[in-house]
Amino acid sequence: AQLVESGGGLVQAGESLRLSCAASRSSSINPMAWYRQAPGEEHELVASITSSEMPNSVKGRFTISRDNDKNTLYLQMNNLKPEDTAVYRCKADEQDGIWTRVYWGQGIQVTVSS
Repeated sequence: AQLVESGGGLVQAGESLRLSCAASRSSSINPMAWYRQAPGEEHELVASITSSEMPNSVKGRFTISRDNDKNTLYLQMNNLKPEDTAVYRCKADEQDGIWTRVYWGQGIQVTVSS
């Protein structure tokens, strides 16, 4: 797999999780953003390393960061709420001349119980 996600699971409301998205350290693939999709909902951008924009629903609770040495993207999620329940997926890109390839992680389930 180009991207390996980890860190999801089942937690109670108010708890925290940290998601990780690791690309090969020697690759030119750059993990860039986290998306999520809840059942019956649209695919939603949660956070991007290139932009400070994020949904109001996660502002102040979620933080995105990247360790360039490890080529790993993180999503720290604090004070989780049941409405954060979704499959979270990492997005990465790879520049190839004028072209940009896009890669997606396999998706990781986050379930928050009330």
